[in-house]
Amino acid sequence: MTRLERINELARKAKTVGLTEEEIAERDVLRREYVNAVLGNVRQQLDNTYVVDEQGNKRKLGEKGGEQG
Repeated sequence: MTRLERINELARKAKTVGLTEEEIAERDVLRREYVNAVLGNVRQQLDNTYVVDEQGNKRKLGEKGGEQG
């Protein structure tokens, strides 16, 4: 069973019969892992994103006027 499937299973159970303390803790850990994975994927995608201005200059997203990373 994947992490997302287990999260969904716990969500369904929470809506119907409720969760035990152990299941609540498991759900919280799984949710945090899932969110961290999604954020990591977004950061990686943005790290590989470039912007081309009107003059054709290519620069990494986040370089102008702010910190990168």
